[in-house]
Amino acid sequence: MPALLSIDLLTLFPAMAEGFLSESMVGRAQKEGILALRIHNLRDWSTDKHHTTDDRPFGGGAGMLLKPEPVAAAIEAVSTPGCTVIYLCPDGELLTTPLARELAGLKHLVLVSGHYEGLDQRVRDLLVQREISIGDYVLTNGTLPAAVLVDCVTRYLPGVLGEELSLTQDSFNGNLLGFPQYTRPVEFRGQRVPEVLLSGNHAAIAQWRLEQQTEKTRQRRPDLHTKHSAQPGPSPTP
Repeated sequence: MPALLSIDLLTLFPAMAEGFLSESMVGRAQKEGILALRIHNLRDWSTDKHHTTDDRPFGGGAGMLLKPEPVAAAIEAVSTPGCTVIYLCPDGELLTTPLARELAGLKHLVLVSGHYEGLDQRVRDLLVQREISIGDYVLTNGTLPAAVLVDCVTRYLPGVLGEELSLTQDSFNGNLLGFPQYTRPVEFRGQRVPEVLLSGNHAAIAQWRLEQQTEKTRQRRPDLHTKHSAQPGPSPTP
């Protein structure tokens, strides 16, 4: 039976992704055949003896730029009809829960990891369908963002999470942050678990959790709170 989602990741530092993506949930998804993940070294598509993948940008600049030829060759080598080519870069659209759900519904993703000062614009224009950022900050390269995207998207593949409620109770679901969670013992260093969670009253627990989520979001992420307030109120999850 074919995997629900195939992902090809193109990077100059495959070892950075291999360790991270072979463990935990993503590793299990691969072992169970839900996810087919292949990690490729961009240098394999360079044509000179030094395996050169970068050059100086026209117009000057402080850094180097990924050359178009090896990146284009790599993309075309791993692409399949109907696949979506994604370039991980700081100026892309923000990775969000709705976007992760959308990507999890596709069949084949090709992820291009940005390096140096980025990717020649002609490759972006000709071969890339989507450009995605994981946040408003800059990392040394795009391998970690690509790995983050794989992890985030994999969670939404059917059969990956054993506890399906975790998808509905995640932070950012319905534009709300997560609610506080507690486990045994009931008292720890003078702090008790809130009594409502010990009551067995599932409706009251759901209401308390929603109130906690709403207040935390109002305080920490007013932008999300505004979006949540503009939506029809979510029903508490029993």
